[in-house]
Amino acid sequence: MTTDDRTPVALVTGAGGSLGRATALRLSADGFTVAVLGRAGGELAETARLIEAAGGAQQTLQVDLRDASAIVAAIDDVEQTVGPIAALVNNAAIYPATPLFDITVEEFDDVVTVNQRGYFVAAQAAARGMVARRAGSIVNVGSITWHGGWSKLASYVSTKGAAVAMTRAFARELGEFDVRVNAVSPGAFPTKAEEIHDNPDEYTNFVLEHQALKRRGTPDELANVIAFLVGDQSTFVTGQTINVDGGWVME
Repeated sequence: MTTDDRTPVALVTGAGGSLGRATALRLSADGFTVAVLGRAGGELAETARLIEAAGGAQQTLQVDLRDASAIVAAIDDVEQTVGPIAALVNNAAIYPATPLFDITVEEFDDVVTVNQRGYFVAAQAAARGMVARRAGSIVNVGSITWHGGWSKLASYVSTKGAAVAMTRAFARELGEFDVRVNAVSPGAFPTKAEEIHDNPDEYTNFVLEHQALKRRGTPDELANVIAFLVGDQSTFVTGQTINVDGGWVME
């Protein structure tokens, strides 16, 4: 991979999934060199291939977000070999569907480690360079589930609420250094995550009943909002959470 030193760098975690891939491709199209971070496997490799096939530049980082030291090392590697990270998108998450009284402490800790601690470690590490340069944008991907709870997803919902709270805390502390931190809360996008539901058609009907827009959203529509938040058109926006959910949650 080669990249112009002047090209801004964006790092996207969970870039092998549908939402992460759409975001990585959109940011690449916007002129970023994209560091795609995720667990080793064909999905992450396919995202990297699609970026390069479209003429973009990328760096693949095979990292498990359970390994805090590996996250920090990956971010340091990007800064040293590719260039300063201008944008971080914390997107990776796990979502075991388990009834409340069947959730073990081990399962809860695992979800928190990936979805909450992983976001914190990545944001903290990326923010160090952003603060030194007095420029940068972080976007944490939450979920509308934290607004009203969700059956069998107590651990996941807890971490998504934490992502929004962390966004606000980081934004408050980093604002004086011109580093912006925002969140997006996706609604029910048709992704692999829907495999946790027993009846896909029934779930689609449930989604459409709750949304103001009577169609399913696409990953590209979430990526568009993330691109806005890391781009030059949102330079006075920080500490905010944008619901990208077809009008499910309104506040």
